Amino acid sequence: MGHDTALIATIATGLGLAFVFGFLAQRLKIPPLVGYLVAGIVAGPFTPGLNADGSIAAQLAEVGVILLMFGVGIHFSFAHLMAVRATAIPGALGRVAIVTGVGVLLAYAWDWPIMAGVVFGLTLAVASTVVLLRTLEEQGSLDTVEGRVAVGWLIVEDIAMVLVLVMLPALAAPLGRGDAPIGVALLDGSMWAALLLTLGKVAAFLIIMLVVGRRFVPWLLERVAREGSRELFTLAVLAIALGIAVGAAAIFGVSFALGAFFAGVVISESDLSHQAASDALPLQDAFAVLFFFSVGMLFDPSILIEHPGKLVIVLAVIIPLRVLIVAGLMLLAKHPLHRALLVAGGLAQVGEFSFILAALGIALDLLPRDGQNL
Repeated sequence: MGHDTALIATIATGLGLAFVFGFLAQRLKIPPLVGYLVAGIVAGPFTPGLNADGSIAAQLAEVGVILLMFGVGIHFSFAHLMAVRATAIPGALGRVAIVTGVGVLLAYAWDWPIMAGVVFGLTLAVASTVVLLRTLEEQGSLDTVEGRVAVGWLIVEDIAMVLVLVMLPALAAPLGRGDAPIGVALLDGSMWAALLLTLGKVAAFLIIMLVVGRRFVPWLLERVAREGSRELFTLAVLAIALGIAVGAAAIFGVSFALGAFFAGVVISESDLSHQAASDALPLQDAFAVLFFFSVGMLFDPSILIEHPGKLVIVLAVIIPLRVLIVAGLMLLAKHPLHRALLVAGGLAQVGEFSFILAALGIALDLLPRDGQNL
């Protein structure tokens, strides 16, 4: 195909293969997400045959990240978080700290740099809010104590990961050098200057969003809704999500993910937030498929043969170890055993933040390619 059709070909290839493998996965009682990843592997450069355009797929994946984070922001609720804060806040931060520590130990054992271990540990520490919300809704468990605790837990993890996405680029240069001890790197004045500048830009963006955005955006949606056009309302929601994400990156230098997250947060303040979420969902789902398709394209299947032992260890961290950690933290918070096991089971998975962090780690030269493959 000619160059001018590369975008169309990539979208058609991604959606077509994702549909085929997603359908097969569904028939096999496996989450369709696995099928989307397999579709990307089939179309990736590490497997023979069809090769999709990786650069275009990566840009489509960025749109997927924006819409995924926008959806997370819409579902964010301070009220829900405050209701379970005694368990969710220390539990989530405790799990992130413990699993990140495990990642550092694995990096030491595998002779990786310490920052690779930190990034790898963070990718293993967080679960998917989107996946859990859908599962709880399907089971009618969203309003149970277990459901509220699990969702509150993931909200805290999401906030922590958003902060990591903001700070990691500022920390990458001094902490990512393999020849500089961490203690020496922490004394690097340029690192602290870059970090303070980044946090200052983020603070300015948050002030504008929370002071101006939370008033203007709900007002705008209400005005559009009065026109009675569903099409125009959907267009307004998508324009707000993409516009704030791109504007935040261009003006304040923050990530698309952070801008999209707070676009969702300010829309969640509106009485029309549920309609906004449902209207944006089809496009969000489509681009989320392309996001996971692009992630699959980055996977080198040779890791299955070269490092089967490491794969087993990673799986053991994600499921049994994290179940034990969450259940233990729940029991320490005086919850009954059955509730501790239900919440632990729901959180024994990884999701979109894991892939986003891994991709950022690769881009910043902090995480080896094997880390992303694992």
